[in-house]
Amino acid sequence: MTTRMSGTSRSGAACGLLAIAVTLLSQAGCSGDKSATDDAAEEEAAIPVEIAVPVRADVHARYSGTAPIEAFADALVIAKVAGEVREILVEEGDDVVQNQVLARLDGDRLRLEKEQAEANLRKLQGDYQRNIELRDKGLISEGDFDKLRYELDALKASYDLAALELDYTEIRSPIDGVVSARLIKLGNTIDVNAPTFKVTTLEPLVSYLHVPEREYRRIDRGQAATITIDALSGVTFEAQVARVSPVVDPDTGTFKITVEVSDPTRRLKPGMFARIDVVHDTRKAALVVPRAAVLEEGGRSLVFVVNDGTAEKREVTTGYSEGGNVEIRQGLNDSDQIVTVGHTNLKDGSRVNVIGRRDDSAEPAPGV
Repeated sequence: MTTRMSGTSRSGAACGLLAIAVTLLSQAGCSGDKSATDDAAEEEAAIPVEIAVPVRADVHARYSGTAPIEAFADALVIAKVAGEVREILVEEGDDVVQNQVLARLDGDRLRLEKEQAEANLRKLQGDYQRNIELRDKGLISEGDFDKLRYELDALKASYDLAALELDYTEIRSPIDGVVSARLIKLGNTIDVNAPTFKVTTLEPLVSYLHVPEREYRRIDRGQAATITIDALSGVTFEAQVARVSPVVDPDTGTFKITVEVSDPTRRLKPGMFARIDVVHDTRKAALVVPRAAVLEEGGRSLVFVVNDGTAEKREVTTGYSEGGNVEIRQGLNDSDQIVTVGHTNLKDGSRVNVIGRRDDSAEPAPGV
């Protein structure tokens, strides 16, 4: 009995030693896993970002507004005499020059009146020449001679009026331009002052912008401008400020500027809706960064600069904005690496992992 009890004790002791060994191995294994987890967490603390380097580019300060395109000159041609339309010489879309005949009216009656006035004038001119000789010989009084001279002047004026009215049967263009509307038909009998054609000048075209008075000192005649037309898929045309009104409208607090644009291709049409940018200042070779790199916080402009794998929050002074770019007046150097993507979760001193770099750090500025 005693010997069996002793064997049982030895067996229990062996089991205890085995349990201790398993526990120690388990603890060692857990300790190793924990160390690996800590290393991974430390590696994940580096935030992936994309960076860019500031570039030098011209930036422009612009005033932007919208206005319709209008014709520089637009004339409604009216009939100066009544008559039947006998001939139409132009159609809509035809180019015309000043004083070109557009249509002709029936002038038979006016032609006869002119011929009658001309015959009467020739007869009186003959009488006048004969009376000059009689006056010189003292055979006619000076009063009778003066009366004849006044009659001659009146008859000449009647003849000139008849000739003018006959000339008015030819309807002429008052300006250079293009026929934008024909308002008469062949065979129509029209009255005096009846509209006949509309002639529009397409070179140049103009837009009138009403600008707030706070911009008055910035806008000046001759400044460059651009006009963008939505109807032409965003095509941009070069323009310039042709005139600036010298007064401010007290009711609206605005002043009017006239922007002129030339389009030999005639893609621009009066009535089109235009987006107009007037360039009132230009800074050459300014330091610019992508707009996405600049954060606003508490009224301050901030960027994150990467140094040796660490993000540094830096306050900057911004200038003009244009397109996707922002001018940096103070706070950055040409060689600084700034974060453009991934800065939302960054803090000052955060570790970063650069996963991309934009070589074209600033988008090209639109042309002037």
